[in-house]
Amino acid sequence: MSTASAIQGHFQGLPSVVQTYWPGLAVTGAVAIAAQFLSDHYGAPAMLMALLLGIAFHFLSEEGRCVAGIDFCAKKVLRIGVALLGMRISVDLLIGLGASTILLLVAAIAATILFGLAAAKLLGRGWRLALITSGSVAICGASAAMAIAAVLPKNEFSERNLIFTVLSVTVLSTLAMIFYPMIAQAIGLDARATGIFFGGTIHDVAQVVGAGFSVSPEAGETATLVKLIRVTMLAPVVLIVSLATRNVGSVGESGKRPPLLPGFVIAFLILAAINSFGLIPEAVSKVGMETSRWALLAGIVAVGMKTSLRRVLDVGGDAVALIVAETIFIGLFILAGIYYLGHA
Repeated sequence: MSTASAIQGHFQGLPSVVQTYWPGLAVTGAVAIAAQFLSDHYGAPAMLMALLLGIAFHFLSEEGRCVAGIDFCAKKVLRIGVALLGMRISVDLLIGLGASTILLLVAAIAATILFGLAAAKLLGRGWRLALITSGSVAICGASAAMAIAAVLPKNEFSERNLIFTVLSVTVLSTLAMIFYPMIAQAIGLDARATGIFFGGTIHDVAQVVGAGFSVSPEAGETATLVKLIRVTMLAPVVLIVSLATRNVGSVGESGKRPPLLPGFVIAFLILAAINSFGLIPEAVSKVGMETSRWALLAGIVAVGMKTSLRRVLDVGGDAVALIVAETIFIGLFILAGIYYLGHA
């Protein structure tokens, strides 16, 4: 018996649900591991590697045995990853940062999303793209893009918009990690103000940590704390987007309206509440965050597989201008707030 026949016989002996999803889950997991390997050995962002490798395997999502598992990762596994981010959040984080800084972050998030909607209208782009790009810039990069995309009414451009946003914010975060420390030094920010600037403006957590600790331990700790406060805003923003758009496009994929509060947002809030009471042991929290990281990595691999590179390139220069403008806007907003509040 050939190896291929032996493998096929093995799968046939498994339950039908496993047979349906396992091939896609296996290939998505393998690509995610490859992306992490490349990130560890060459210093490139893991999300970027996952996205590019996923796009390279686009053909697997078009037909064949992997389609169901890839769809499952792009939807369910991705949402699990977002939900588990709640284990990072606690009330102590909010108290430790101070009311004025928290208000600055909330104002920056709201202003950036409103700016994105207005700029998209001027550029002739749709509000779906505006919400995904501005939400990802305002909150936590790729994770926010995926969470917001999960509750938006779908159209023919949904997957393309998500891939474009994840790719863009990852590249912009990497550039910010390199250049923002130079900007902070040039304008004379102290360690605390530098941390607020990095944590309040850089899109992805890994790049925030990298930029902050490249300056000083105090800047790194402040930047990480500020960034986690922005992550806290993910649940309310997703809830508001879900409520505002649930009547758009009439019905969901199953013929029913989407739930008033998505399940993964509920899970995020529950985990944040449990963590606030100190009921999650440190070992469990570490396992949860590692699971979240891998789930998000596998999710973005699957989303990449579902979108062709040609469609991403069709998004247009005005979409690039939009997300760059949103990035510049939140940077200037946070810097103005730092000086206004006297942190500089």
